[in-house]
Amino acid sequence: MTRNNVLINIALSSLVPLFLALLLVVIPTPPFLSVLDDSLNCHHHHHHKPSADEEDQTSIGSICDTFPTALLPLETVDTSVLCVDLNGCCNFTTVQAAVDAVLNMSSKRSLIWINTGIYFEKVMVPRSKPNVTFQGQGYKTTAIVWNDTANSSHGTFYSGSVQVFSSNFIAKNISFMNVAPIPGPGVIGAQAVAIRIGGDQAAFWNCGFFGAQDTLHDDRGRHYFKDCYIQGSIDFIFGNGRSYYESCQMISMANPVPQGSKFVNGAVTAHGRASADENSGFAFVNCSIGGTGRVWLGRAWRPFSRVVFANTVMTDIIASEGWNDFNDPARDQTIFYGEYNCSGTGANMSARAPYVQRLNDTQASPFLNLSFIDADQWLQPY
Repeated sequence: MTRNNVLINIALSSLVPLFLALLLVVIPTPPFLSVLDDSLNCHHHHHHKPSADEEDQTSIGSICDTFPTALLPLETVDTSVLCVDLNGCCNFTTVQAAVDAVLNMSSKRSLIWINTGIYFEKVMVPRSKPNVTFQGQGYKTTAIVWNDTANSSHGTFYSGSVQVFSSNFIAKNISFMNVAPIPGPGVIGAQAVAIRIGGDQAAFWNCGFFGAQDTLHDDRGRHYFKDCYIQGSIDFIFGNGRSYYESCQMISMANPVPQGSKFVNGAVTAHGRASADENSGFAFVNCSIGGTGRVWLGRAWRPFSRVVFANTVMTDIIASEGWNDFNDPARDQTIFYGEYNCSGTGANMSARAPYVQRLNDTQASPFLNLSFIDADQWLQPY
């Protein structure tokens, strides 16, 4: 997966409005729009120069008078709490600083409470810091945002605005966003990951994932996604994870195509299972797929790609053949693409590619519950 970073030297503040303008074209009311607009407005308002008295009155103390102290979780024997706030009302003003303060190899959970705001930074959680939680104030009001691409970061895998390599990571009520320019057709090196999840046993509750090509890098390990909003265009959920997506919305922002056209300009998934020995795959249960463009449910990034959609509502953006073998017919014998009890115009299987399986109850069963990711061994209730 590689694609040309045209605007990497442009300041992030100028990239965000570009991204918003493009979003306005393809999705009339993306849920994050108002939040980013507010963030941009607060950066660009012009004020008169305050007097010394006014400066005293607008000190950190007065800004923090309205800080929602009551929302902060209490520390316990098992949990340490680290607080992040853009205005300096906590111990940390950046998420990365809070991550850096987490003790290495701690058996306690480190809950990083992140106040409302747009955090313009690139964040990495290393393997040495397991049991970390990012807790925002809502995926429409709290976000970590950066703008690397495959070109600027020396590869798609390193372009993530957030990269998580530790085990037992949890995120709640927060968004992960990559605002690099949306790539045009055939542009090289423009893949732009919002988050890379490379650790085992990760859970995401009520989170948002925003980008275009390669938004969510579900890299490796067992992962759980519940009530999440995932936006992108090409391969926007990709990787070799073993992951269960429950009640999530997948929204394509691929360019609209003329009615009746067979042109395909996007794909929801690109699973990367390389051999039959790997126990990996994506299961989507009780989800929905909408947005713009004409897209495949998945394409076979690697020869043993495995993806199942069950009880999922699909709009007419889904191409009639449903899936793509990466233009390699040799993969038709080894990929596992299944659909079960799905609904909506896009779920019509009458013209599906011949290797796609219409699963019966028995075949679908292993993918329909949390045993698919061994959740009883590690997943904590919300």
